[in-house]
Amino acid sequence: MDFSIKAFDTKNTLTAAKSGCIAVAVFENKKLSEAAKALDLNGEIAAAVKSGDISGKAGTTLLLRGVAGVSAARVLLVGMGADEAVSEKSFASAVTSALKTFATLGAQDAIIAFPVENVKERDLAWSVRSIVVAASEAEFRTDGQKSKKDPALSGVRKLAIAVPQATPQVKAVLAQAQAIANGMALTKELGNLSPNVCTPTYLANTAKKLGADYGFDIEVLERKQLEALKMGSFLSVTRGSEEPPKFIVLKHNGGKKNEAPVVLVGKGITFDSGGISLKPGPGMDEMKYDMCGAGSVLGTFRAIGEMNIKLNVVGIVAACENMPSGRATKPGDIVTAMNGTTIEILNTDAEGRLVLADALTYAERFKPAAVVNIATLTGACIVALGHHNSGLFTRHDDQHNALADELMDAGKQTGDTAWRLPIGEQYNEQLKSNFADLANIGSPGGASCTAAAFLENFTRNYAWAHLDIAGTAWKSGAAKGATGRPVPLLTTFLLNRV
Repeated sequence: MDFSIKAFDTKNTLTAAKSGCIAVAVFENKKLSEAAKALDLNGEIAAAVKSGDISGKAGTTLLLRGVAGVSAARVLLVGMGADEAVSEKSFASAVTSALKTFATLGAQDAIIAFPVENVKERDLAWSVRSIVVAASEAEFRTDGQKSKKDPALSGVRKLAIAVPQATPQVKAVLAQAQAIANGMALTKELGNLSPNVCTPTYLANTAKKLGADYGFDIEVLERKQLEALKMGSFLSVTRGSEEPPKFIVLKHNGGKKNEAPVVLVGKGITFDSGGISLKPGPGMDEMKYDMCGAGSVLGTFRAIGEMNIKLNVVGIVAACENMPSGRATKPGDIVTAMNGTTIEILNTDAEGRLVLADALTYAERFKPAAVVNIATLTGACIVALGHHNSGLFTRHDDQHNALADELMDAGKQTGDTAWRLPIGEQYNEQLKSNFADLANIGSPGGASCTAAAFLENFTRNYAWAHLDIAGTAWKSGAAKGATGRPVPLLTTFLLNRV
């Protein structure tokens, strides 16, 4: 989809706009939005609303053709609820309905002329981003590995968003929205690929292409280098797999030369069988999504590369498979992490924290301003938060409370929300081992919190936060597929730091 911004004011009405379709809002009280009024030169729109042909309820539509005095071929009336101060839910419903109608038209271009500045507790930037992300998701395809592709997309391919003034700031908002949507698309593509294709090597090659496209510095560490770094925790996870591990480091040098970077660390388990602690068969195919933390780091880098964000950012992706074999790590094995911590592995299916332990230790060398790790870490997080919020964990002090607030605010700005959960020494007590410094799982109860507490042991020399995206990274059932979250949250968090 090609996007653009179109100014709409009393001096530059929509009536002269040559377009296949213009979508305008109407309300349940039979009132017209300002854009609808501008197009209603002969009272046709008002008559249609008064007739009851459209109720104005959020998401309802009525298509009019050949409206007198309007250059556009069609006018699409879209209900936006009862209140002219539009709710977020009503706005989203109206956008979705408009996009569905656009996809059925014989037109190639359209204009959305909704009251983008009148959404309750939201700004124009949120409205523009919502339209762009929704349009991009509507055209996202999952047929890349099908021998017979889905029918070609038809309908509107060029979409203009009408705003009161097409200022440079608004155009910058559009560019940011497109970058976020493109980053989400990459994250979804990687997540949806079958695990025999999206291997650690595939992720490394994807990172190399990003580096070539956007000028990132890139380094991919191989097994021998990881052994030299004494990453025993990470390497314990990959022992049972034929696929070689890849430790990927991307650097975006957009800020000042000596400015401390923000580091994003992604869990990249391209398939998680559980290892010797084998997962149940039903639903195991969805463990291809266990690399969505890594996918979100790569998607965020695509977004910040497109925007050339003025900030130093490092991305770390620790990628491998977790498979059972005669070489695989066994429950009861004790391994030594990069920082010298010994870990008793009580369950090989608690592998994400083992991978992240060494990645978080490695992150320390960058002397970071902050580190955020992203991982599909625990099913317990889904039990706690469902599929609405990502779990957010960090230490409880002024510095970390401020970091948590930054991430929460970025989530609220984008609708890609997170919810803060507790972490503390009481959860570390559950990780005690008779034989090693730590066990990789805790005693029963609070599994998401004990997982975060485990990671916290490897982050004590810098500001750190952990996002558990087990419930938000993908959907199951008929809508099965990666969501692209938390790319909007992460990208906006970085933008807010510029």
